[in-house]
Amino acid sequence: MTEKPEDNRISRHEAAALFKDADLLGLGMWADIIRKALHPEEICTFVVDRNINYTNVCINKCTFCAFWRDAEDSDAYLLDRDTIFRKIEETIALGGTQILIQGGLHPSLDIFYYIDLLRAIKERFDINIHGFSPPEVCYIADTSDLTIRETLSILKIAGLDSIPGGGAEILSDRVRDILSPRKIKSSRWLEVMEAAHGLDMRTTATMMFGSIETPDDIITHLDAIRQLQDRTGGFTAFIPWTFQPGNTELKERGERQKAKAKRAKTFKVQNAATAVEYLRVLALSRIYLDNIKNIQASWVTQGLKMAQVALRFGANDFGSTMIEENVVASTGVSYCVTKEDIISAIRAAGFIPAQRDTHYNLLRFF
Repeated sequence: MTEKPEDNRISRHEAAALFKDADLLGLGMWADIIRKALHPEEICTFVVDRNINYTNVCINKCTFCAFWRDAEDSDAYLLDRDTIFRKIEETIALGGTQILIQGGLHPSLDIFYYIDLLRAIKERFDINIHGFSPPEVCYIADTSDLTIRETLSILKIAGLDSIPGGGAEILSDRVRDILSPRKIKSSRWLEVMEAAHGLDMRTTATMMFGSIETPDDIITHLDAIRQLQDRTGGFTAFIPWTFQPGNTELKERGERQKAKAKRAKTFKVQNAATAVEYLRVLALSRIYLDNIKNIQASWVTQGLKMAQVALRFGANDFGSTMIEENVVASTGVSYCVTKEDIISAIRAAGFIPAQRDTHYNLLRFF
């Protein structure tokens, strides 16, 4: 009888104990053993793509986000078609196979905007459209009086190929009610992903940690992803990344609390996640998510050197070359790297660099 992942998987209780007590290097070695079993060829992949944030106008106004603007703000924008097309042309010229297109929840956009945009892109370009995170999908559905499945079906017919895992943050409503009270609940995020998988659309899963969550919240998030993957098998990869506090309301709140705590001689304000904490969560993710083949390192938030270390803590993918990135950059964190930088970093870490597509098909070795 073939052994199933759940036969040997760790429980939530065991994950909590590992998170709290496991030696970091021992945890990393365990994650690396799992990574080797899943990817014995010692290949580390990356995709050449571009993030196109079509608008920064957003009604959610999440406290952890430095990117959003009100429609009336002087620096609010909605990209015109020519600008979007030019960005796609540049991406293809650089060997890109995918665009990640997502933005804020703009109150003036309806489903026809998204249909027309998708059709226009597909008429002009042969490129995978990885777009519209679950909050965007829900907003389109709600404003169009459609179900999530109906909305996804319409967008798929128009040209949407796959869906990014944005908007997950932490899949704990206790945390979400503090970080982003206007954003969809965790159950709706999961509903979008399950509906997409049911339509044979592949998606990624993400987790933003290092803000106000507890270890139990992190494990709740991992468990929700694992359970959904058991049912659908539709996640291609998991990407954990750390909260970047710069220019955010959440940081301002924290500074006020810190000042208050200092006056009271108590210091209980949580700081942003450290590199050690990032590696611990990354390794635990690789161990816990036994049914997701690919774990992505986050050079965008950690830098190239830490991303190299991540390849020995369970990660097998370097993510995207990210020809353009705006959301993390709005916090003041901006690691600029080229495709050649990524290839060199992968080689230096002892792996074989390979360009992949959205579905992890290998396209080219370096």
